[in-house]
Amino acid sequence: MTPPITRRALAVAALLGLTTISACSKEKAVEETAPSALAYVTNQNGNITVIDLSTFDPVSEINADGRGPRGIGVTKDGELLVVANVDSGDISVIDRKSGKVIKHVPIGKNPEFVRVRDGRAYVSFEPASEGGPPPKPGSEEAKALAEKREEEGDQPARIAVVDLKEGKVIREITGGMETEGIEFSADGKDIIVTNEADDDVTVHNIDSGKLVKDISTKDHGHRPRGIKMAPDGNSYVASIEYGNHLVVMDKDFNIIKDVPTGEMPYGLTFNRDGSRLYVALSKGQAIQVFDTSTWEPVGEIPTGKRCWHFTFTPDDKNILVACGRSDEVVVIDVAEMKPIKHIGGQKLPWGIVTYPKSVGTLDEPWQ
Repeated sequence: MTPPITRRALAVAALLGLTTISACSKEKAVEETAPSALAYVTNQNGNITVIDLSTFDPVSEINADGRGPRGIGVTKDGELLVVANVDSGDISVIDRKSGKVIKHVPIGKNPEFVRVRDGRAYVSFEPASEGGPPPKPGSEEAKALAEKREEEGDQPARIAVVDLKEGKVIREITGGMETEGIEFSADGKDIIVTNEADDDVTVHNIDSGKLVKDISTKDHGHRPRGIKMAPDGNSYVASIEYGNHLVVMDKDFNIIKDVPTGEMPYGLTFNRDGSRLYVALSKGQAIQVFDTSTWEPVGEIPTGKRCWHFTFTPDDKNILVACGRSDEVVVIDVAEMKPIKHIGGQKLPWGIVTYPKSVGTLDEPWQ
């Protein structure tokens, strides 16, 4: 008699593409036990954790070869994961189903943020990066760094545009100093980036790279980080980390509102219908929630330490938050607005996406 196969073994077998289950039982077994949705978490000091979203348990790990994975994206068809590696200055293009690395594509120093759209990956990188956390705005260290960069003619950050089919960088878009967040305009013609050290948000033509608009955020604080378009395409929101504010821009990128937040807002995303905005407070150790019809806060959900990025599950019922300094992923019940599970054992988790694709700080299901 064939020995019984555990549910966990079936799930792992399905994830890894194994074919040890008999043909007559495989279809039914996989249908009943394989995870219908998965989350992928980059650990800057480790590998990529794969989480089963039906149980919120880690089920496997993708080897990052010690390259320091941070930003992560997934193609619309779910075939590929794209991961930015800070230690090796490249991206890993990974077959999502098998977890095997297909190719490493050189990018440049300190690649960080990844967005995937229409078969291309857009990856921010910082040639002038000094490594480690940035100095506090206005400090003597910050002034010294700015003077050093000016004297040495340091290059601003850039966004590498990678053709995933060809597996190579096809062009670069020049941003500002320490470019961070990346978003796309509603019509798909422009790319919007936040420039931390320049205290501005810049808009560039996505094909030519030409600067379309420069929006200063200095009046609202220092170091803009996250940037998101509302689902209806009529507004954009950026988080100002050292200012404890959000700035709301209209469809023409004019700042129309300033919204106070908790301590050190970072990653942010609208929910699927745009009625609420969720903001990770990296120092406030919470997800702050805003009603976008009034821009009034409606609650805070406790998380862990130094949470950077998060994602909804594909069914919109839960949020998973990567909390870097507490080495965990926190699972939140959206309706109850409370944490329901802590997935420990991570190693400086940074980015997180799901497949099927869902709304999050690093991804959107329609891209």
